[in-house]
Amino acid sequence: MNVLISGGSRGIGAEAVRTFASKGNRVVFYYSKSDQAAAELAYETGAVAIKCDVSDYESVKKAGYQALEELGGRLDVLILNAGISDINLVTDIGYERWNSIVNTNLNSAFYCIDSLLPTMISEHSGSIITVSSMWGQVGASCEVAYSASKAGLIGFTKALAKEVGPSGIRVNCIAPGMIDTAMNNEISDEIVKEIEDETPLGRVGTPEDVVRTMEFLASPDASFVTGQVIGVNGGLVI
Repeated sequence: MNVLISGGSRGIGAEAVRTFASKGNRVVFYYSKSDQAAAELAYETGAVAIKCDVSDYESVKKAGYQALEELGGRLDVLILNAGISDINLVTDIGYERWNSIVNTNLNSAFYCIDSLLPTMISEHSGSIITVSSMWGQVGASCEVAYSASKAGLIGFTKALAKEVGPSGIRVNCIAPGMIDTAMNNEISDEIVKEIEDETPLGRVGTPEDVVRTMEFLASPDASFVTGQVIGVNGGLVI
């Protein structure tokens, strides 16, 4: 399969690059700032790294042309994983930070779809996987921008699934819970422990937990699954 992953240089995205590449797939990934991490991951996996600011339409459009060239003009799996977080009172976020979060977490999904969906439609097949969050399902205090952008991604997924289903394309969403990645490093050990205690399975998740679900959704085993939001959260949100 030909696979494109946005936000691929760190955390869940990097694990997805490793996993899909290790199974013999042709993998391209977008990254924004982590030049060294992206270069090391590309060297390790054989995947192709493309620097791209997913919050900027023109940058995504240019990257899309490059990605399709690397993939020989065919795209089987598109994983929209890019995202940033912010913990702040809503009155302290400010205009610029709000737009940065929404552009990166939500608008980037549209930018990628706009540049890449026609290729998938022409093949009359494919799997699109968006990565939201449990906070997009239930909301989080002091994470209004993040929660709103991730909730929007859920609506985006459901609507797109209805629109492109007749073209043979499946669209599903993964809503992770607390996952052990660099994005969550700013969360105190005390709060992480509280979340573990509230989680029925008694732990935080790993990037591998999320990527296993990506593998399923990308595979023929999920051929009749579309428009779904799958929680990978240890039971914290049911």
